[in-house]
This record gives sequence, C-alpha cells and structure tokens, in this order.
Amino acid sequence: MQGKTILIVDDEAAIREMIRMSLEMAGYDCREARDIQQAYGAIVDDIPDLVLLDWMLPGGSGIELLRRLRKDEMTATLPVIMLTAKTEEDNKIQGLDVGADDYVTKPFAPRELLSRIKAVMRRAGHGEQEKAIEVLGLKLDPSSHRVFVNEQPVNMGPTEFKLLRFFMTHQERAYSRGQLLDQVWGGNVYVEERTVDVHIRRLRKALETDAADYGNLVQTVRGTGYRFSAEGYSAEAATNS
Repeated sequence: MQGKTILIVDDEAAIREMIRMSLEMAGYDCREARDIQQAYGAIVDDIPDLVLLDWMLPGGSGIELLRRLRKDEMTATLPVIMLTAKTEEDNKIQGLDVGADDYVTKPFAPRELLSRIKAVMRRAGHGEQEKAIEVLGLKLDPSSHRVFVNEQPVNMGPTEFKLLRFFMTHQERAYSRGQLLDQVWGGNVYVEERTVDVHIRRLRKALETDAADYGNLVQTVRGTGYRFSAEGYSAEAATNS
C-alpha cells in the first residue's frame, strides 16, 4: 500500500498519533485533522485514498461530514471508515446507511484497523479506472458514482449503489443474504441479515422510474437470497411495464 494516503480525523491528539505511527509503519502516508472544518478543507485540497473518521467531533459529528462527502461527486466514492466509541446497533446501521464503508469501535488493536483498511481498499478498488456497466439501458458509472436509466439519472442511497454495483458485476448468480453482507457491507461489520431485505426493497424502488422499471432485474431466489438477472428480460418490457 506504499503511497496510499489516509486522512485521520479525530479530536484526540494521542489517538491520531497512535494511528499515524501504526499506519506509517505499514507504509501509508498520513494526514491529520481534529475537527470537521479542518477535515473537509484537507479533503478538498487533496483527496486522500481513505478517511478514518471519528463519530463525535468538535463543531458537529462525523456523520454530518460523511453526508456532505457523499453528496459531492468528487468524494461520493471516497472510502470512509468510522471510528467511534458508540456500540449500539442503530448507530452502526446509521453510519453504514449514510455511506460508511466500515465501522471500527474504540478501543481497537492497530492490527485490526490495518486489516479493515486493507479490506475496504480492496473493495473500493480504483473507481476512476473502472468502466461503466450497462444492461438493457440501465447504466452504472463507478467513476462518477451515478446510475442512469435510458440516460436519465436515478437517485439512490450509497448502500443501494453498492448493492447494484455488486449485482451488475456478478450477474446470473444467486447470493445468500450472508454473502451479500460480506461482499457489500464487509465481513467485519455486524448487521442483521434482514437489513439486506430492506435495502433490496429500496433498490428495486429506485429502479422503478417513469422511463422504465428495472426493479424486476433484482430477483428473489426462494430459499437462497437474491440474484441479478437480465436473462429473458428486454428493454421494451422494462419500458412498457
């Protein structure tokens, strides 16, 4: 991971120093910020490869900054790992729903954090180099983090985008809820399997536009989970539905 830059956002200098020392020993370049304003300025000046973002910060919460990043095209796909003392399930789900790529609860071992960082970076890949994926007029562009139906933009949440991206790059195969949790949410994150069903419903709803209905491309496989399949499906059928 030589040359990869990580921004550490935490209001406690001792924690920033501990994380920075561990990451620099692993070959990462590190920058630091103590609050939301400083962090946002650092990101705008030079977008890092990943952000470690504390939940509670002076002048606001990490969730507020994360929402702002996800609304900006330039930072919509920026990998973010939340660092927090909060352990409640609702808080974890809130962070992931806003668009966090992973969630690490304090206190944590440096080796665990390094493992999470490597996993998130593997999942994130290099979006700017990825080509758009298109199926029957449904187009997903990883570089701009946007989805289009017949050239018209479609609004969806960050988790739904990740789900659709995974489905469109792994078509015609059925995946269990557990497998989807591992692939989309990350194997280190505890989220109940029923959460998958909620986001599948949201994804299908987002794909039901005035121009076409592509929600049926995401199929329920009884006794297994879900599958993305365009087999036997046509753009005309979607448009006329």
